[in-house]
Amino acid sequence: VQLVESGGGLVQPGGSLNLSCTVSGFGRFKDLDMGWFRQADGKEAERLICLAHSGVVTLSDDSLNGRFTIARDNAKNTVYLQINRLKSQDTATYHCSDCAWYSDGYYPELRYWGQGAQVIVSS
Repeated sequence: VQLVESGGGLVQPGGSLNLSCTVSGFGRFKDLDMGWFRQADGKEAERLICLAHSGVVTLSDDSLNGRFTIARDNAKNTVYLQINRLKSQDTATYHCSDCAWYSDGYYPELRYWGQGAQVIVSS
């Protein structure tokens, strides 16, 4: 199983970023529930968002609504994370992960994840 994130970098506050994660060795990608989490230095992993194979989207926290968008391209075995109106608090390493269903939605399971894409939000 291999997950490879890309698209990170240095972004000014208020800017946008589109991260990509290409998945291999995981069975049929179109059947997977995929998502993203992030981890800032010295902090615990923060679950962000999932996109189930059915198309259901679950935000792990309502505060992310409006700024975080997830999409997938099954033909490319790739899941994307769009982040708008970036804030300094968004500085972290972003990882894609498998997701699982819980009682109220899909959440990153963190059984598998990639090396991450570092995002630094700074002027």
